[in-house]
Amino acid sequence: MTWLFLPILIVIAVAAYLAARRLARRRGEGQNPHSRPGQHGAYALIWTAVPALVVLLGVAVFSAPMERSLTLAGAPEAVQQLEPLRREAFFADARNVGAGQPTAQIWPAPYAELLPVEGQRAKRIGQTIGLGGGVGALLAALLGGLFVFSQIRPAMRARNRVEGWIIGALFVCSAVAVLTTIGIIGSLLYDSVRFFSEIPIANFLFGTQWSPQTAIRADQVGSTGAFGALPLFAGTFLIMLIAMAVAAPVGLFSAIYLSEYAGPRFRAMIKPVLEILAGVPTVVYGFFAALTVGPAFRAFFNDLGAMLVGGALDGLGQYLMLVQNQMALVAGMVMGIMLIPFVSSLSDDIINAVPQSLRDGSYAMGATKSETVKRVLLPAALPGVAGAMLLAMSRAIGETMIVTMAAGLAANLTLNPLDTVTTVTVQIVTLLTGDQEFNSAKTLSAFGLGLTLFLVTLTLNIVAQRIVQKYRQQYD
Repeated sequence: MTWLFLPILIVIAVAAYLAARRLARRRGEGQNPHSRPGQHGAYALIWTAVPALVVLLGVAVFSAPMERSLTLAGAPEAVQQLEPLRREAFFADARNVGAGQPTAQIWPAPYAELLPVEGQRAKRIGQTIGLGGGVGALLAALLGGLFVFSQIRPAMRARNRVEGWIIGALFVCSAVAVLTTIGIIGSLLYDSVRFFSEIPIANFLFGTQWSPQTAIRADQVGSTGAFGALPLFAGTFLIMLIAMAVAAPVGLFSAIYLSEYAGPRFRAMIKPVLEILAGVPTVVYGFFAALTVGPAFRAFFNDLGAMLVGGALDGLGQYLMLVQNQMALVAGMVMGIMLIPFVSSLSDDIINAVPQSLRDGSYAMGATKSETVKRVLLPAALPGVAGAMLLAMSRAIGETMIVTMAAGLAANLTLNPLDTVTTVTVQIVTLLTGDQEFNSAKTLSAFGLGLTLFLVTLTLNIVAQRIVQKYRQQYD
């Protein structure tokens, strides 16, 4: 109900802007005012809208706790004697009854008779809080308007004050971004410390068996070595290497062609088509891997194995005939296709940023276009291209959907691209899916994996930024 006053506040703010602009123009006639009338109007709009929005946000945040407290304070003795969970369930059903909806459970007497009464009382309390918040917002807007209208005069530095408000708003936005990052890191560190207090870091980083289960008996596998994350790291980097083996050459060569060889019309047609791949959701790539690429690879390797069975490579043939749809090769290939527009776009921009004078000098020396690309452009663009590759590696390490649908969930310590593997991100999703107990090492292990992945990707991003900065310093 509180937000129903928002259109009224918008009208008041616009009216304050127009009135302040008109008043500033009238008071500044025949004088040399410091600020323009529109800046006085903007200052009035700010002082009218901001206090009202602060009141509305405060009511939106604190209305629910206030409503619960007031509802509980006036509740009958029988309701107050209920256990906390049962009491919350009673008030939830009372609100449903007050809104004309059915209850979630059947209540015995006397609670069944109290539900309509408490529902209506809770409804009245909510309406009163909402009405009070709206009236408070209107009063704040009016008081802010009165204040700013009393300040309008030719010597008033309205422009500086408006700019101060804008700078403050920009600072708040940047502070929110920084504080959000600090909060994420803090939550990761807090729960990771809890996890590493139960599982030694050495066992986590170098253990070769991943089975995040809580042991019931002392002789179970889950009691020792169950949280060895080495198979997850191996699977992550195996799929990342396969993906980069696909994306790096294809993306770089396409960037070279589009930058140096393609005509303007062909470039204008092909470059948007390449970049369309960047807008495809990763779950679509996962479907493509699971339903098209996986069966095609399985059929190929099964047929190849059938050809080898009975010969000198009988063992290899027997193995190839057992290859299934889910494998690291499928996930890496499809992920590489997903990364091609990322690598191509960044590399194209970097190659185009190489000064034209380097090309002209190479041509003046008698070099061909291919020699110029190989001996001048690529060495000059190498730092930027290396940074683009590192950023693509970070993107590949953090991918989840493609790996889940194409590589499986088995934590195998292997470098065989035909085996099923899993990655760090997939295990994080698996561990935190559904109802989990956050006091167990099984669930807390997701935060240990997240912290490790965060440090790896942070390192790659820092290295990439350093390389790109070096490139920019050289050619800007």
